[in-house]
Amino acid sequence: MRKIFVAAVVIAVVVLAGFAVWSLNHGNGAGPGVPESITIASPPLEQADFIYIAEDQGLFAENGLNVTVLDGYTNGVASVNAMANGETDLSVSAEYPVVTAILGRKNISVISTIDEFQTSWITARKDREISTIAGLKGKRIGLPRGTIVEFYLGRFLTLNGINLSAVTLVDINASQSVDALARGDVDAMTYFQPYAYAIQVRMGDNGASWPTQGGQLVYAVVAGRQEWVSEHPGTITKFLKSLSGAEVYANSHPKEAERIVQKRLNLSDSYLASAWPEHRFSLSLDQSLLVAMNDEARWAINNNLTAEKTVPDFRSYISTEELTRVQPEAVNIR
Repeated sequence: MRKIFVAAVVIAVVVLAGFAVWSLNHGNGAGPGVPESITIASPPLEQADFIYIAEDQGLFAENGLNVTVLDGYTNGVASVNAMANGETDLSVSAEYPVVTAILGRKNISVISTIDEFQTSWITARKDREISTIAGLKGKRIGLPRGTIVEFYLGRFLTLNGINLSAVTLVDINASQSVDALARGDVDAMTYFQPYAYAIQVRMGDNGASWPTQGGQLVYAVVAGRQEWVSEHPGTITKFLKSLSGAEVYANSHPKEAERIVQKRLNLSDSYLASAWPEHRFSLSLDQSLLVAMNDEARWAINNNLTAEKTVPDFRSYISTEELTRVQPEAVNIR
């Protein structure tokens, strides 16, 4: 009888241990064989390349995930707000909306960057006497307020001897950006791709255009609420493993990867030829991300765009553990 009791205890311990390990790996309590669900908020932009590839190639399903990509958000600010408000689990955006959300006391964790790119341009109407950058002074400039485009515009103007207060900023939605400049509602428009390209095409010879980033790359970051991230380490690891598989596919099948994104977003050949070379797709968490976030926070504080007076410790808002498990060589952050 004693042997039977001891054997029963051993079996129970093994079963419970196995369940504990399984629960840790899965993170959200789904039953065995049941895919774990994740929702992602993202603008419909090529920066989400790896997510679209993982979706198309069935990599999420291979890793036991049921991922819903909600890419109808106007910009990164909207996607970060959706995530921060609990409408989705994760968001894709430039780093600046994450910076401003943290300055607004939102508890957010960045789990990876998936792209670095230069896609921000300003186009001005020549018939408003703007044929040089100096001509922007005193003019009305349309843009998506609160996005990284505003940061780059401010820095672009400063580097060209124009104070941000010397122009009038007009908040214009992406869907209205092309028509607003064509109608003359504003004198110039600064936007990210693909809207910058569409604006340039529409304005033709009456448009004068300049890149505004000055060589400083934007980071496409994937982020979640800190509480959700800490409670789902296994789920995030599977998600990043899927994106790592997408990176391998993109590197070995570059044309096929490009076509997946083109079809998903209905992009023209001419636009892709112009914009695709401006992207550096890769999974990473690099020290340069922290440098950029600190720079952008200081700019927001100096321009009274936040009630905060000091730059947060952004390292505490970046979770490196999951990407380190999947792709340790991609993590270079202190």
